[in-house]
Amino acid sequence: MVNRVLWIIMLVAGLTAPFFAYPVFVMDLLCFALFACAFNLLLGYVGLLSFGHAAFFGGAAYITGYVIKAWGFPPLLGIAAGALFAMVLGAVFGFLAIRRQGIYFAMITLALAQIIYFMILQLPFTGGENGLQGIPRGKLLGLVDLNQSLAMYYFVFAIFLVGFCIIYRTINSPFGEVLQAIHENESRALSLGYDVDRFKLQAFVISATLAGLAGATKAVVFQFAALTTAHWQTSGEVILMTLVGGLGTVFGPVIGAITVASLSHELSAFGSWVQVILGAIFVVCVLVFRRGIIGELHRLFGGR
Repeated sequence: MVNRVLWIIMLVAGLTAPFFAYPVFVMDLLCFALFACAFNLLLGYVGLLSFGHAAFFGGAAYITGYVIKAWGFPPLLGIAAGALFAMVLGAVFGFLAIRRQGIYFAMITLALAQIIYFMILQLPFTGGENGLQGIPRGKLLGLVDLNQSLAMYYFVFAIFLVGFCIIYRTINSPFGEVLQAIHENESRALSLGYDVDRFKLQAFVISATLAGLAGATKAVVFQFAALTTAHWQTSGEVILMTLVGGLGTVFGPVIGAITVASLSHELSAFGSWVQVILGAIFVVCVLVFRRGIIGELHRLFGGR
C-alpha cells in the first residue's frame, strides 16, 4: 500500500517538479537520490557498509567529463562511459574487499577510494583542485538540445527512473532474495549451497555501476566534475541519506537524499556549521527513529 502510493507520488512529482522548483536543483536531487539508492542496494540488502562509493560517483563524473570534452563524445555515450568505468572499478574494489566483513570491509573500501581521490588530484587532465570545467551538454541523439533546462531535466529524470527500476527489479527477483538471505544469515545461505562471495561481488558491481551513472549524470548537469564528489565525505553523506530515508527500503534513499540535500542547500549560509547540523540530525535519526522516514511509514501503515 505504502509503496504504491509512493510510486504515484514519485512519478507525479518528477514530471511536474521543473514547473514548481528550480530545474537544476531538482536534477541535483535526482542524481543524489540515484546515488543513495545504489548505495542502499549494497548496505540495506546485502549488509555491506562501503566507505568508498564516492570513488565510483566522482570517478565516473571525471571520465564522463573528459570523454565528452576531449574526445567529443555525445552526452549519452559519455554517461555510458562513466558508468562503464564505475562498473570496472567496482569489480576491482569488490574483488579485493568482498572476502572481508564488517569494519575490515569498510576500511578496505575507504583506502581504495582514497587512492582514487589522490589519483584524480594528481592526474593532469582532471584540473586538480579546480576540477574539470567546461563540460558541454551537447545534444541528445543529435536532436534534443540539452542546454535547454527543461530538456535536460527530463533526460535526467529518465536516467533516474531507469536506474531506480533496475534497483527495484534487482531487489524483487530471485537474485534479490538471495542477497537478503545473505544479509540475514550468511552462514545459512552458504550452507544451502549459494556462492556467497559471487553474489556479494555481483551486488557490489551493480551498486558501483549505478553510483557511477549518478555521478556521470551530475557532471553533465553542472558541466563540471568537482574534486569533492570523490572525497570520503561524499561517502559519508550518502550513508546519512540512506539512514535518514530508511535503510533496506525501496523509496527510503530517495526521501533521504531529498531531505539531506535540501537541508544542505537551505543551511548553506551557516558555512561549516552545516556539517554539525547534519551530524545532529544523524544522531537524532539513530536514537529516535532507527527505521528512517519510510521505515516508520511502513511500520504505521504497511499493514493497511
